[in-house]
Amino acid sequence: MTAPTRPTLTRFHRTRMMQIWRSAGWPCRDAIEIDLLAAGMLALQQSPEGCETLRLTDEGIRTLAQARQGNARALSAHDRLGQKFAAQLLAAGRIVWRELSLRAVVEGADAPAGSVHPSTAPVPPGAPVSISLWSDADHTPPARAAANVWRMARPDLFSVRNTSVPAYLQPMVHEVKASRADLLSDLRHDAKRQAYQWLCEECYYVFPAGIAEPEEIPEHFGIWVLHGSIEEGRFELLRPARHNTCTLPFAVWMALCKATPLRSDDEPAQAHLGEGCEPGETGDASPAP
Repeated sequence: MTAPTRPTLTRFHRTRMMQIWRSAGWPCRDAIEIDLLAAGMLALQQSPEGCETLRLTDEGIRTLAQARQGNARALSAHDRLGQKFAAQLLAAGRIVWRELSLRAVVEGADAPAGSVHPSTAPVPPGAPVSISLWSDADHTPPARAAANVWRMARPDLFSVRNTSVPAYLQPMVHEVKASRADLLSDLRHDAKRQAYQWLCEECYYVFPAGIAEPEEIPEHFGIWVLHGSIEEGRFELLRPARHNTCTLPFAVWMALCKATPLRSDDEPAQAHLGEGCEPGETGDASPAP
């Protein structure tokens, strides 16, 4: 009679182990827990009252620790820099998404010089302000064909304020660059920068100090630099971004609805364990206009 083989553990098993570690350990009694019990990662306990709970064994804790250390080593400098700045945005009370794919508009070849999309056009002084979450007129076929070219934008960090007032959302894009070559490559693509600006009110570049001088970055972009190492360094705002009026279109809202924002307690290693927890709520620490 052959001995039973040990179940192969996947990221779904590690996710469940992390959830049990952070909870009271109430069992779900599904196939994942059967695998974990058979592999010796979990132990079933019974209270004097007859209630059954799960706990991680010593082997389960070692397995989680090894997975976290391996994922932390696998993170690139770009990823670690992005995680660090995302933590700063979360601490400021913003809702943050990483690496979204968002539809944006750039000026077409036949567009008049200096033309802007209606959602980013400045509001004249004294003119009445109409607040709407999106403009359906901007997405009709005639408007799309007039002068606008649609393209997919993938900002490193996209965030809004945690507010219920549309006028206070203040959408922001932060592009993270860990090397000078990566930054210069991005600066050569004007359409890419236009897409970022169309999606937000303020757009920033984030990179380690010494990679570039502020004069090399287009003046309408803000600049954050990191002094010191990624793990221990601090961020400094060298230049604020120019403010644009931005009304998020319907396609952007749909993308945000489908995506999961970052948690305030996410760490780089935890983010790559595939945790399936619900996003945490944060307060809005930014002052209201």
